[in-house]
Amino acid sequence: MTLAVLTELRGELRLDEPLASHTTWRVGGPARRFYRPADAEDLSRFLSQLDPEEPLLWLGLGSNVLIDDRGFAGTVIHTQGCLAALERRGETGIHAEAGTACAKLARFAARLDLVGVEFLAGIPGTMGGALAMNAGAWGGETWPHVARVRTIDRWGRIRERGPEAFSVGYRQVEGPEGEWFLDVDLELTPGDGAAAMARIRELLERRAATQPTGLPSCGSVFRNPPGDHAARLIESHGLKGYRIGGAQVSDKHANFIINTGGATSSDIACLIAHVQDAVESRTGIRLVPEVRRVAGDSA
Repeated sequence: MTLAVLTELRGELRLDEPLASHTTWRVGGPARRFYRPADAEDLSRFLSQLDPEEPLLWLGLGSNVLIDDRGFAGTVIHTQGCLAALERRGETGIHAEAGTACAKLARFAARLDLVGVEFLAGIPGTMGGALAMNAGAWGGETWPHVARVRTIDRWGRIRERGPEAFSVGYRQVEGPEGEWFLDVDLELTPGDGAAAMARIRELLERRAATQPTGLPSCGSVFRNPPGDHAARLIESHGLKGYRIGGAQVSDKHANFIINTGGATSSDIACLIAHVQDAVESRTGIRLVPEVRRVAGDSA
């Protein structure tokens, strides 16, 4: 892609942007190009001018992603703080753009006396990521509340789709290839907003008590296997506190890997593999990471 062809843009384009400052693990090398769109129309114009072969990476709060130390030899679309419109639609609907923080949406709904998404307060990411992986916590999941989404493809074409266009399961969503979530309309249930806000506070207190919330992590690293919990399996094999370089299995919650300071992406990747191998050797269960790995490229 030739930078000179990018015209009439209102967003912010950076070159060789360090990604460690944009991920919750605080690791990752530079992105060759890094774009923060002004709005959906600006993003559409930007994408329409990209080389069709340009690798793309969408990044919100940067949780649940492990970016290689060599960086990303393509373009990062950064949605946090820009594609973040949040508004009520009708009596029971909420419209949220992909860059909206999950926790912000949960509180917004409670203030409107709409219930059902209190669990989102404990998701350390944005709605774009929540849609992409059917994020959930404490028995709640994202997609049961989805009435409609809009997607955008790499040519900047925007489409409206219903839930029937997607195959949704536990921490996985499959839909039309080459499309990314732009925004969502949620359909919620009228209820007691004060009780919902109290529930949010309760969940956050529980999270703070059981998870290493003050340390760099990505959230849960592994999916729970059927009928069991990844944290229990990891802890039962004495892996709490195990470390490789600056990466460590949390002493507080075994399904969290924390950056103790100076960890590299390679440290974390090696620790993930070690935990998988250790658990599998004793139980036959191969833990499946929730984390999305982004391969590096020195080009």
